Amino acid sequence: HPRRMQGLIQREVSLFVGEDYFENSKDFALWLSTSPRKRPLALLGALRLNHHLNKETMKQSIDLTQRAPRAARVTLGAYALLPRMLDKCRAELEGKNGEYHYDCPLDKRLLEFIGLDAGALKAEVAKGKGDSEILEWIGAEMPIKRTPWEIAAWTNYQNSRGPTDFESREFFNGLLGALSKTRTDIVTWADLLDLDDYVTFGGKA
Repeated sequence: HPRRMQGLIQREVSLFVGEDYFENSKDFALWLSTSPRKRPLALLGALRLNHHLNKETMKQSIDLTQRAPRAARVTLGAYALLPRMLDKCRAELEGKNGEYHYDCPLDKRLLEFIGLDAGALKAEVAKGKGDSEILEWIGAEMPIKRTPWEIAAWTNYQNSRGPTDFESREFFNGLLGALSKTRTDIVTWADLLDLDDYVTFGGKA
């Protein structure tokens, strides 16, 4: 059904970019009616405009009882996991973290890589700093300055990392099995987080 299909596409676009970049369904319908060849440019324009108008909003917390944090693969300063960790940190400071937890084992991987303490980072976030300000603080406070290629390699590894032994595979399969019995395409931890976030807020596995 065309209307149902439009709704599904709109939801997928919103999930991909992490925010609703269209003011209403009419704006989205207008984008959808654009020539397929021009849609990427139209969407890019919407992304740029929204970023310009809302560049300060990343200082605000996200209510994680209502929506998921940014995906694990979303990057800030080329660091995977960082936007997600900041979303959880801000939500936790305001008691809106729901079932999400700051300084979880995944966060610890990033904190170990940048060489910073979870408490110190949380204290900076509590000052109301935005994403770019936190990134600048991380760059200044890191005991070991990482090169761009080190950051890129680390991010690529995190994005493609899956269970590596029998115990972790068993744990992974147990979590996946609770969400879906058919999603054989879910092979990395980032895949599993995406699926879990999606299902948690009403999506079908």
